[in-house]
Amino acid sequence: MKDKMICEVFKSSRKDETYLYVDKRQGLTQVPEPLLETFGKPVPVFTMLLTADKKLSRVNAADVVEGIKESGFYLQMPPPKEAYLLDVHRAHVASRPGSSPDES
Repeated sequence: MKDKMICEVFKSSRKDETYLYVDKRQGLTQVPEPLLETFGKPVPVFTMLLTADKKLSRVNAADVVEGIKESGFYLQMPPPKEAYLLDVHRAHVASRPGSSPDES
């Protein structure tokens, strides 16, 4: 496959379950400074050969490849909270006097 790269993955020292994927040849040079400030110290996790059809656990590899090609990095955010927790929160807010269920 022609769309392959050596990808380096870093985890955030400040944000749980937040990762940066970058082309190993470029390193973190393409990541904007404000993002790095929020991300914290990038902690190397692993390096891999990345192709668009590679199986990744939480993200689509083709999206990662495209993000790195377009922006120089791909930011993986934590998975969304369980939907039922949002429903519990909305029910709690709706049960308060004078509240509407859409307030959050």
